[in-house]
Amino acid sequence: MTKQELKQKLYERYIKPTEKKSDTFIGVEVEMPIVNLRMRAVDFDVVHSLTAVFLKKFGFLPVGTDEDGHIYSAEHRNSGDVFSYDCSYNNLEISFGKESSLFNIHERFLTYYRFIQDFLSRHEHTLTGMGINPYRQLNNNIPIKNGRYKMLYHHLKSYSQYRILPMYFHPYPNFGMFSSASQVQLDVGKENLPKVLHTFNRLEPLKAVLFANSVLVGENEDLLCCRDMLWENSTHGINPHNIGMYDCEINTLDDILNYMTTLSIYCVERDGHYINFHPTNIVKYFNTDNIVGEYEDKGRTISLTFRPQESDLAYLRTFKLEDLTFRGTVEFRSVCCQPISDVMTVSAFHLGLLQRVDDLAELLDKDDVIYHNGYTAAELRKLLVHSELPNFIDEDRLYHLIEQVLDIAAKGLCDRALGEEKYLLPLYERVYDRTNPAKVMLQKLKQGETTQSVISDFASEQKIGVSHLQNLSQTKKMGDTA
Repeated sequence: MTKQELKQKLYERYIKPTEKKSDTFIGVEVEMPIVNLRMRAVDFDVVHSLTAVFLKKFGFLPVGTDEDGHIYSAEHRNSGDVFSYDCSYNNLEISFGKESSLFNIHERFLTYYRFIQDFLSRHEHTLTGMGINPYRQLNNNIPIKNGRYKMLYHHLKSYSQYRILPMYFHPYPNFGMFSSASQVQLDVGKENLPKVLHTFNRLEPLKAVLFANSVLVGENEDLLCCRDMLWENSTHGINPHNIGMYDCEINTLDDILNYMTTLSIYCVERDGHYINFHPTNIVKYFNTDNIVGEYEDKGRTISLTFRPQESDLAYLRTFKLEDLTFRGTVEFRSVCCQPISDVMTVSAFHLGLLQRVDDLAELLDKDDVIYHNGYTAAELRKLLVHSELPNFIDEDRLYHLIEQVLDIAAKGLCDRALGEEKYLLPLYERVYDRTNPAKVMLQKLKQGETTQSVISDFASEQKIGVSHLQNLSQTKKMGDTA
């Protein structure tokens, strides 16, 4: 397959679904860590019991069962909502079928969440809104026993084979079993794809300041959003184009397709087995006669040689912070799980800005607070995931810039005339207090609060310790200063 032929296949899979997009539908995914309040490993018997009662209560049907017969994924036929466990039974994910209103999603989330919390509380467990499971070191961080998750863990554990590469590998191949994210997918029309990817890519450094909520407490507390590091310094990052940000110009559809030809593929499926192999550039992959891979079966690692097939393109898995999907959506995946009281902030923020992407692009084009200081967007993100700001950034101007971004998001939501702008209020408070969930958590611990107390605060539907959030909607006309 020539590069041009591959680009055509990529176009058909990723670009064609964005043609004739007119409405904006929203897809929200919320991952949440499960915590055993007895300060022990999560009891998987409790988890499996939760699954059974949840499916019975809400009429979800199983769609994924592990090798031991335990359900790890179930779907509601009418709404398209999915109840599942991501990577392990320590991490619960609720995904919502595409919707046109954030209020519909929030209402269903609260219905599910309250039921789950009521059940877990009777077994001294809880969900909470943290990007890193606070009791990760107590848990059994083992993958769900199915082909995909076992393959993924096998792939991540293989980092020791790549020591000759000039990159650092962290020692957490099981990070997917203790990290949780809040992701949103939004419909984007073909003509807007380059601008959306380019503009939101440049927004990532500011999102690090606003949304950071993943700290390895007791290990590296200066890194407020370790999510980036966990992905980038794993085997997913052997080809840096498969993860993180676009460190190049994306101005045309051809730029997007050319970028895609630089990606690597590392897994396929044959005869019911997930096979992983050394990450291989897809142009090279489809022009190689035989690939050597391996899979696990009953605790044994089995090697085999196979021939690439055109259908293998379905197994191209990337983890970009702005990811173009085969559904005709852009998935925004850089944000940690947020405190439950702020669960809708992520989708509201991205949805509002998408409505006003031209305004956002203009603001970032003119910016000299973070940009035009000798750093790329990717380099700025790496600087701003830390607790201390670089000395060339003025804190007052930085938070004024973030407020201007929020005002654009608010205007975008106001354009929809549904009242969804209210979901941005917690983000305005973060700007006024110059904080984010990671800083709040560390401050609470520094002041002597227990980890269990912080877990409870971040699990609450209501904001804990609000200073002026309740007055915010009355004292500020949202979006006025944009």
